Amino acid sequence: MQKIIQVILLTLLFNLLAACGANDKAAETQDREKKGPKPTLVTVTQVQDTPIEITESAIGSLEGLIDPTIAAEVAARVVKVHVNPGQPVKQGQLIATLDATDFGLQRNEALAEVARIEALLDNQTKTVARSQTLVNKKFISQNAVDSDLAQQNVLKEQLAGAKARVDTINHSSSKTTIYAPTDGIVEKKIVDTGEFVKVGDPIIQIISNKRLRAHIPFPERISNHLKPGMKVRLTTPTSTKVVESVIRELKAMITESNRSIDVIADVTDESDWQPGASVTGTVVIGKQPSALMVPEQSVVLRPAGEVVYLVKDNKAHQVVVKTGQHQKGQVEITDGINANDTVVMDGAGFLTDQALVKIATNHTAP
Repeated sequence: MQKIIQVILLTLLFNLLAACGANDKAAETQDREKKGPKPTLVTVTQVQDTPIEITESAIGSLEGLIDPTIAAEVAARVVKVHVNPGQPVKQGQLIATLDATDFGLQRNEALAEVARIEALLDNQTKTVARSQTLVNKKFISQNAVDSDLAQQNVLKEQLAGAKARVDTINHSSSKTTIYAPTDGIVEKKIVDTGEFVKVGDPIIQIISNKRLRAHIPFPERISNHLKPGMKVRLTTPTSTKVVESVIRELKAMITESNRSIDVIADVTDESDWQPGASVTGTVVIGKQPSALMVPEQSVVLRPAGEVVYLVKDNKAHQVVVKTGQHQKGQVEITDGINANDTVVMDGAGFLTDQALVKIATNHTAP
């Protein structure tokens, strides 16, 4: 009898525990249903109605306008080339030295000739003075003095010629030290130590970025909007700076293969800009008084196309849009939304239609 009572009590206890567990599971399920999915934290902004510029951009290349090839101006042997390819140089920096021994010998010879003529001229001057004294005393005729004066003048001219030859030799000798004519970078070393160069032989090629010319092929469809003097904004991958320039000239190059017009603009004294680099040119071809603008991160790509998410009642509502101009981190929306609509900015890429959202309190509107 006692065993039967124990079995009954154990059965009742087991049923009680099972009922409590079922109640706990039901309560947990109800709590999860009440809580629902966790909302996504986002920032929002309002659609701005603002005037914008209508721009057109194209990619071209930069050409160096100052890229001198330094050539020998005298014939001589190369003593040393002081620079190497890729090395930056400053205007006036010594870049090569030629052998000046021959010019030193020629200078000594010319100076000796100057000294010889100066001695003859000094003696002839004394002769003229003596002859003039004898003429004054009427011991000789004036014809004798005139002959001495003529010889004196000949020696003066010979002295001037000899001194000019010394100057010529000094000038030629100075060309044995070769200096950089401009700031730049050594592109190529054409000769090296020990080689003999003649007049006109190239020694060093320097590329300078002091003056660059941008060649940008714009499509033919906007050719009637482009005019010399128009402002053009230029950027290049080698620099973070945006350079404001003007269209210097338009070079007609519309052919069947390119269908473009070459826009030429100059860039001056930009240290980070390099010849041969690519350049992006942007011209303003018009202005639009009204455009709906949102931040670029608000527009995301979905299977339906480009979309933005409008925020209503703490939910994200997906709206398919059409985009237009991109300017300064903003994108124009031409269809799908209205001015002052609230759209998701940061976090738009993590949303789906009807997703719950929580708006961050520290967001910044444009």
